[in-house]
Amino acid sequence: MLRRALLITAVVGLALGLGVWRSGIGPISRDTIWAAATLPVVVTLAISILRDFWIGRIGVDAIALVSMSAALLLGQALAAVVVAIMYAGGTVLEDLARGRAERNLRALTDRAPRVAHRRSAHGTETVPIDQVTVGDELLVRAGELLPVDGILIDASAQLDESTVTGEPLPERRRTGDGLRSGTVNAGEAFFMRASAVADKSTYAAILRMVAAAQTAKAPFIRIADRFALLLLPATLLVAGIAWYLSNDPIRALAVLVVATPCPLILAAPVAFIGGVSRAAHAGILMKGSAAIEALAQTRTAIFDKTGTLTLGGTELIEIDVAPGQQADELLRLLASLEQASHHILADSIVRIARHRNLTLSQPHDVREHRGEGLKGQVDRMSVAAGSRSLVIGNRPLPKWAESGEERHRNAQVLRVFLAIDGQLTGIFTFGDAIREDAPDTLGVLRSAGVARIVMLTGDDGTAAEKVSASLQLDEFFADATPAEKVATVEAEKAKAPTMMVGDGINDAPALAAATVGIAMGARGGTASSEAADVVVLTDRLQPVAEALRISRRTRGIALQSIIVGLALSGAAMIAAAMGYITPVAGAILQEGIDVAVILNALRALGDGRLKHNRN
Repeated sequence: MLRRALLITAVVGLALGLGVWRSGIGPISRDTIWAAATLPVVVTLAISILRDFWIGRIGVDAIALVSMSAALLLGQALAAVVVAIMYAGGTVLEDLARGRAERNLRALTDRAPRVAHRRSAHGTETVPIDQVTVGDELLVRAGELLPVDGILIDASAQLDESTVTGEPLPERRRTGDGLRSGTVNAGEAFFMRASAVADKSTYAAILRMVAAAQTAKAPFIRIADRFALLLLPATLLVAGIAWYLSNDPIRALAVLVVATPCPLILAAPVAFIGGVSRAAHAGILMKGSAAIEALAQTRTAIFDKTGTLTLGGTELIEIDVAPGQQADELLRLLASLEQASHHILADSIVRIARHRNLTLSQPHDVREHRGEGLKGQVDRMSVAAGSRSLVIGNRPLPKWAESGEERHRNAQVLRVFLAIDGQLTGIFTFGDAIREDAPDTLGVLRSAGVARIVMLTGDDGTAAEKVSASLQLDEFFADATPAEKVATVEAEKAKAPTMMVGDGINDAPALAAATVGIAMGARGGTASSEAADVVVLTDRLQPVAEALRISRRTRGIALQSIIVGLALSGAAMIAAAMGYITPVAGAILQEGIDVAVILNALRALGDGRLKHNRN
């Protein structure tokens, strides 16, 4: 409000002075009116500069103060009020530019969940979100935000996850699926069980990252600030030389006026905030400008294997079926039995069956053989599932199963044998499949200038070698402990700026050690997300390449804005020193330069890709 009031005061003063000048009447001269309109801007700016100086910071706004003061002392009141308008207008323009750049980030904060509907003995009660505890059953009505992370209790739910992940289409979730706070119920009302309190939920972590994004300052911006400080003594030197050679103080004033860099050096912060905003829109959280600066300079990429380059080791690759049996029916029986197990593979089997819309039965008389499998009753049939030794003992495989056994003999897979009433009916093969988007993502990274791509994993060398060969990686390191991962990352970082991409808790130290750490945060890896500089909220690898593209484009725009803006200001200073630009014309010219570079910086908000019209 103060900045806008100063702008209005200066504009009104200029208009009144021009009116008095044209009419030739009035008890107060035009110069007096213009000087009076300039003084509030001068006083406010002087207080601001003194305050900054007190905390150890010197800004280039001092040039604006010197130019307005010099104009008043030299009787150039018109030039003084024009500079005042340009300076106040620049600060207002800065507010508008920052406001637009931060809009997406503020939207995340403004829509944070605040209440939850908790099931109790007396029905459903609405409570503040900070009163929700783990295990509470919560009702989420149609169109409402999910208040905390949780597990779906009802049969299904449809969620709009666009704000959290950037995915535009609603996602279908089923019983037992994990749900994340901040997403929107796009279907009917459903019940969920809280798995985390509000402060530990996904959306709270996002808000903490947004706060970091708005306050962190990139090394590039600090360099720009220091570079801008050189402009003050350089300007005074050029102005002094112009005055000395021409014996005309007005030329010195013109140099001071065109050098006023009001929002010029603000182009870098505006561009970086725009880049953070653009990334957030794509489901990528950059923890401040420093993350963009570091990622933009990356030349080496290190990837974890399990859950990063691959899907995580529990994907159903193949089903071998006995003659006369149906694959879906066998999967239904297997998943029905596995409901009684707490093994991590059991959860995956049940999830796969439900995603295929299979109706599961309740198992009975289940006995779990630790490390081997399960036996029990499903739909009045005796069902056994697990290792070969548990299910068929020493008996040979039937003919229909021999080809599959030979095919997967040396592969890094887990095979689950299924027998019904003592007869082997199916064999399920689970493995750690490479992500579909991994080859394209790595190709984009190489095209963007990443010269070296390495895989760093704690898995054994055979599995690592297979993935490395499939993706044509430059090198891989297997059987690595967390300490060895950190040492490898530091060794690579010593050679070139390095990014580390991972998803597990054991990746957190390596993410923190890299030039820039990128966490695959879709599966809720809190430790890795906290340690990383960038968090990808979707369960895909492609956003890693998109994050690099946004970072490089943002840094390029910021650098372009600063160099072009300062070059134009330098050229204008020389022209003013030679007498080609008057103080008033110089003020208008400088404002044009400032507007141009800030508008250029705002391009960081855009996608940057060429759009082709379809006929």
